[in-house]
Parts: sequence; C-alpha cells; structure tokens
Amino acid sequence: MTELTRRNLLGMIGTVAGSTAMYYAMTSMGHAQPSSYKGPIKLDGDPKGAKVLILGAGLAGMTAALEMRAAGYEVEILEYREKAGGRCWTLRGGDTYTELGGATQNVDFEEGNYINPGPWRIPHHHYALLDYCRRLKVPLEVFVQKNFNAYVHNEDSFDGKPQRLRDIEIDYRGHTSELLAKAVDQGKLDEMVSEDDREMLLESLRELGVLNGKYEYTKSLEVSDYRGYEKPPGGGMNAAPVASTPIDLDKIVQSRLWEYLSTNYLQEHQNTMFQPVGGMDAIAKGFEREVGDLITYNAKVTSLQQDDNGVTVQWEDARGGGETRTSTADWCVCTIPFSVLNQIDHNLSGGLATAIGTMFYNSSVKWGLEFKRRFWEQDENIYGGISYTDQAIAQISYPSYGYQSDGPAVLLGGYTWRGSNSYKFNAMSPDERIEWALKMGEKIHPQYREEFKTGVTVSWHKVPWTLGCSGVWEGREGYDEAVKIDNRVVCAGEHLSYLPAWQEGAILSSLDAISRLHDKVING
Repeated sequence: MTELTRRNLLGMIGTVAGSTAMYYAMTSMGHAQPSSYKGPIKLDGDPKGAKVLILGAGLAGMTAALEMRAAGYEVEILEYREKAGGRCWTLRGGDTYTELGGATQNVDFEEGNYINPGPWRIPHHHYALLDYCRRLKVPLEVFVQKNFNAYVHNEDSFDGKPQRLRDIEIDYRGHTSELLAKAVDQGKLDEMVSEDDREMLLESLRELGVLNGKYEYTKSLEVSDYRGYEKPPGGGMNAAPVASTPIDLDKIVQSRLWEYLSTNYLQEHQNTMFQPVGGMDAIAKGFEREVGDLITYNAKVTSLQQDDNGVTVQWEDARGGGETRTSTADWCVCTIPFSVLNQIDHNLSGGLATAIGTMFYNSSVKWGLEFKRRFWEQDENIYGGISYTDQAIAQISYPSYGYQSDGPAVLLGGYTWRGSNSYKFNAMSPDERIEWALKMGEKIHPQYREEFKTGVTVSWHKVPWTLGCSGVWEGREGYDEAVKIDNRVVCAGEHLSYLPAWQEGAILSSLDAISRLHDKVING
C-alpha cells in the first residue's frame, strides 16, 4: 500500500479545505515563508560625514532617509511631487489630480470620505511595514478582505443575479467534501490513503463539509447554520427556523463562480488585514514627520551622473519657475520607478541600465465612487469586504470604516489588475471610466444610479510620477544585476523586490540596498 505523500496531502488539503489551509500546511513543511523582516536594521560604523542623495520620497526613499540619517549620514531627498508618499496616496474632498493628457479631476467627496488609488490594505505578515507603523505611531484598523455576505457575479450565470459568496463557497465545499468522502469510503483512494488515516480523513470530511451519516451534503438545519436559512430562527411564536436549499454542484461548476473563491486565500489576503485610520497616506505622513525637513519638493530630476568621486543630479525646480538646479553627493539611493528613470539622462551601467531600459509596468485602474447613502449596508447587509464580478471593473470593495453612519460614503467602484481591460479604461477620459463603472456596478447593485453622487478614477499608466502601477520581471532575468550597487548608485523600490506592488516590498528593498551601500562606505 502506498503511503500518503506530501504532494498528495497538500493537494487534498487544498481541494477540500481551500488555499488557506494548504498555505499553513506548506508553512509547517517549510515551503512558504512570511516577510523576511527581522527587526530594525543596524548600520554600525561611522560614515564620517558622507552625503547621500535620495531620489524619490516614496516609502523606499523615506525609509532610506530615516535610517541613514540616524547612522550619521548627511541626507538630501529630491521629490517630484508636492507631497511625500509616492503610490502611498489618498484622495479626499478638495484634492485635485491631473493625469497625463491634461484631464483634471476635482475630488468632491464629503469630509471624512476618501479613496486610496494605490495600496489600500496591509497583510498581517508584512512585518516591516507594520513595525514602521508602530514606530511612527500610525494608528491602524482592520481591513475586511473577505465578507461571506458580499457577492460573486457572472453575467451569464444564475440569470445574471449576483450570488452571496457564502452560498457558493459553503455549497462548493460541501459538495466536493461529499465526493471525496464517498471515494474514500468506497476504497477508491486506498493507494493514496493509509488504513490508519482513512477513518480520520472521513471524520474530517464529515465535519468540514457538514455531511450527514451517509456522507451526503443535503438540505438540513445543520447545513443552514453555515450557508444561512430560508427563514432564520427568531423569538416568540412561529420562531422556528426553516432550512435553506443548497445550490446543486453542477450549477456552481458551470457558473464558474468558484473562480473567485481562491483569491481570499492568497497569503497576502489572509486575515487579519489592516488599513491606516483615515487613509493610506497616514503612513506617508508618519515618515514625513521624521524626514520632511530633508525633502525638496517639486523637484523633477532630469539627469543622474556619477564618477569615481561622487554623484551629480540636475533637477528642475517647479516652484522656481522651472529653473535648473544641481545637487551633489558622495552616494545615491535612487527609488525612481524604472518607467520614469528610463526617460532621465543617466550613465548607469551594466545589468542595471538594461533593466531600466526594458522593464515594463503593470497597468491598473481604480475608482472611488461616492454614494448618497450606505445602501450596501442598509439594503443588503454588507459591511466591508469585496464583491467579485466578470465585468471589466473586476471587483467592488466596501469601506471598512464608518459602519452604519448616515450620509454619503465612498466605495472602491472597481480595481483592474493588468490585462486588456486596464488598457481599455486607460484609453478613456475620467468621465467615461466613471460611466462604465456605473453601468457595470449596477448589475451587482441596482441602486447605483439613483444613489450615485460623485467619483474619481485613477489609471496608473497616466500617473505622471510612476507611468504604471508596479514593475514586472519576466522570469527574474537580470534581477540580481539590477539590485547591485553600480559604483556610487544603488536603486530600491517595490520593483526591486519579490513583493511587487506591495509597500512591504518597497521597504525591504530599501533596507537591503542601504545595508549593502553602508557596508561599502565603511569597508570600501
């Protein structure tokens, strides 16, 4: 008899219990690891007054500034924008944003409402980011990633009617548990499951799938405890609950709504997730409180040159009428996205220069839609979480704050990630993008049109300071060369990490870069 192999076990865990259970099983077997952050870095040794010039005041740049000044460096930061944070960015009422092409949006949200066009959630295992939030006293609150009461939607299934995620997930798990339990009970997996494991596995499937004594997933009050009741239990007369009827497996399979189930089990999306109170830019402001005195804002870098003696950077002073200025330093930490750096005159060499010239960036589009009232709570009992759809907007995320409050509220009215839909929206004007978000969103929420108040949309390929959402490596070819110190310059940012698009990646990349640079400064 063949014993249950590690691969078979992981496959069975993933099939029945979902990716979360499989991930934790993989972690215990040494296959999956959380963030590599081990605590604050120590830059030992005296840099003897060496000056470092940091290009970009995003999280990578400000992390470098904070740690290098503490180590004794003279630090100067040049920032393209009028504020710090880069993609750690929040839009509120009164803000104005102009994208490439000249379209300007004036944000008209009510006070207290906001949208995060860039990062919008923090995984519990992004230890570096969480540690800096603690050190910088940035208050956090829970971000609801998975809400069983949110929707999954496919226009060609269930007559286009959205289905509660709970119904699809619980019924899919119940039916597949039944199939696996019957296969085990009938001896069809004897070559994979040892005699000792057989009964234990059957017991686990009965419990996990809410199966009856015949290993059937069928209508019952016990099943309704998980998927919800046709008539919930109440009080007084006629208070007895009525069991609901599970959806047939063939309908779930053919609907393809199961495609949306696994995203909530990705390591980066597992509970608990967080968000800063009041908007993601609270993190940027926390860093800015510490290093803001080092930042020159509205400084557009036009040239980065180095030799064996130091670094020379030319930049345009937007506040000084576009006058060209020059900054010099012994060393440089460059956090400018490669999509922008490729348009700047530089004499960087080797694999770094190749990566700068060839890296492409993800396209992504987000919408912040403000509605007159929180109809998703008041009409549909959805408090936080995400609904998924086959429409081009891909998803709708409900705010994880201000529950049951009166008046207008903002939800994330769509978030595309790469692919043709992002490019199509990128080609539209902001007004056209918002109109399409309403057309698609009202297929999930019919209240959309009547309740809509105002909106803003950000297409990341049209954002002047990034020209894209996040860097993309094809097979990581050239990665090791790109992260090396190039004479007097080292680059850092989310694009130089294995956590692209995450703030954790930007911080870890920065800490690694400045640690190696410091070692070179001290030891030669």
